[in-house]
Amino acid sequence: MPDENKKKTVLIVDDDDFLLEMYALKFKEAGFEVAIAQTGGEAAEKSKEGQPDVVLLDIVLPEKDGFEVLQEIKGGSAGKKPLVIMLTNLGQKDDTDRSMRLGADDYIVKAHFTPSEVVQKVNKLLAKQKQQ
Repeated sequence: MPDENKKKTVLIVDDDDFLLEMYALKFKEAGFEVAIAQTGGEAAEKSKEGQPDVVLLDIVLPEKDGFEVLQEIKGGSAGKKPLVIMLTNLGQKDDTDRSMRLGADDYIVKAHFTPSEVVQKVNKLLAKQKQQ
């Protein structure tokens, strides 16, 4: 299958330059194609255009928050829907529940995981998705 050798693409959405660079570096080292967005509007646009395999999505963003972007990505037109993993510092149960209700595939509180652990988690989810 030609799809097998294609690099997986991750869209990292965060308004913090330092975090964006750190996560982008870790995912590139792990063999991913990386796209970045710093606002909710840019994230929604890039997820439509770029058809990423995975979107790492912060909740607190300029323009549109992560919940709005999540709804757009998961509720959008037919076709391949990326895995969406909320990557945020909001650890409230309400935020987690709302994210999962809106279709998030996972929820990661930044403070609890290193970027390397986030890459591992993404790889596990992709492997699981592939088996389905």
